[in-house]
Amino acid sequence: MRVSRPLAALTGIALLGIALTACQDQASGTIVARNDGRYVETFSNPSIHGCHRFRQDVTHVNNHTLSSMLLYTTPDCTVPPGGAGIYLNMQSSDEVVRSTGLWRSFTFAPE
Repeated sequence: MRVSRPLAALTGIALLGIALTACQDQASGTIVARNDGRYVETFSNPSIHGCHRFRQDVTHVNNHTLSSMLLYTTPDCTVPPGGAGIYLNMQSSDEVVRSTGLWRSFTFAPE
């Protein structure tokens, strides 16, 4: 039984669309967290939805994903009064400034 080329092409395009849609729920890559040079944890392909808590407070974050993120000093991804979240662009790293406090959680920035 032969399948026509247009039908095969449409099927391939549909499967590619489904695969790409499924990937949008994850930040492709890794996030590495450290505390004063000591390794804390790595997140691999984390969900782009919701708040993510670090296992312990961290001073340095490497964002090796294709998504930008926001770092928070609170464990629930909220900004304390008078504080601010720190924006960390994709494929970059940042160290905590001692006056702001250690990072405890992160979310992904809306794109």
